[in-house]
Amino acid sequence: MQDAAHLLVVDDDERLRSLLQRYLTGEGYRVTTAADAAEARTKLASVAFDLIVLDRMMPGETGLDFTRAWRRGSSLPILMLTAMGEVDDRISGLESGADDYLAKPFEPKELLLRIRTILKRSTVARPQGQVAFGDCLFESERQLLVRAGKNVRLTQAETALLAAFAARPGAVLSREDLVGILGIAQGQGRTIDVQVTRLRRKIEEDPLFPRYLQTVRGKGYVLQPD
Repeated sequence: MQDAAHLLVVDDDERLRSLLQRYLTGEGYRVTTAADAAEARTKLASVAFDLIVLDRMMPGETGLDFTRAWRRGSSLPILMLTAMGEVDDRISGLESGADDYLAKPFEPKELLLRIRTILKRSTVARPQGQVAFGDCLFESERQLLVRAGKNVRLTQAETALLAAFAARPGAVLSREDLVGILGIAQGQGRTIDVQVTRLRRKIEEDPLFPRYLQTVRGKGYVLQPD
C-alpha cells in the first residue's frame, strides 16, 4: 500500500467524499480528502500526491478557479468532476488546465479507468533523444520542455501529447491515433483539439498561426521540427 498512488479527493459533498474514499481505497489507492480548495492547498503543501480528483462546483473558490491557479506552478494531474456535462462545460474544464473531465453522475468503474489512464501517462516508456523546434527543445528522456532557456510547465496530458509528436517528428498523427496514445475514450477527438490548442500556446510564437505543431486538414496534426 505504501507504493500505491496517492489521490487527493476534493469535494464539498461529504457523502460523495466518503464514498469515493472507500471505493478508491478498496481498489488499492491511498486516498486523502478535502472539503474545499483551501483545505486542499493545506494538504498539498505537506503531502506528495499523484493525482487530484476535483469537484468543479464548490462554494468559494471553484474547481475551475483552483485549477487555473494551481496550473501556474504545478503539473500535478487533475481529474475534474462536475454535474455540468455539456460540451462547452467540458471544454472550459480542459482549458482551465484539467487533464480529464467526468460528468456526474458517473459509474465508479469509469472513474477508476480514467484515474488509471492518467496515472499511466507518467509511467509509459519514454522515447529517447531531443527534438528542437524554434526556441524550444523537448528532452524526451526527461519529458522536459525548455523554451528560450527556461523550463516550461506542462500538464501530464500536454507532456504525453508532445512526447507522442516528438517520437514521430514529421509524421501526421490523426485524432484517433492521439486518442489511443493518450488513452482517452473513443469519440473524444474534440478533447485532442483542446489539448493541442493549449500546447500551442506554450510552444508557438503565434498560436493562431502555428509554425511547428501544424494542422493537416482532414488528417490530424504533425510536429515539424527545425
